[in-house]
Amino acid sequence: MPANMKKEMEAYAKDEQYASVSEFVRDMWRDYKRKRLLEDIRASQKEFREGKGKILHSFKDLR
Repeated sequence: MPANMKKEMEAYAKDEQYASVSEFVRDMWRDYKRKRLLEDIRASQKEFREGKGKILHSFKDLR
């Protein structure tokens, strides 16, 4: 990681009262995963509205 980026992350972690840069990075990762999950859900909802979805009545319907 470039030195200037490391300094920025350290400053941000301190300003936002994270215990460490590592905690800040873990929080960023969790936010990223939540964002991706929300995007996937919205894409699935759109496909379902467009008639591309399938209503499952049991696990057998997954086959």
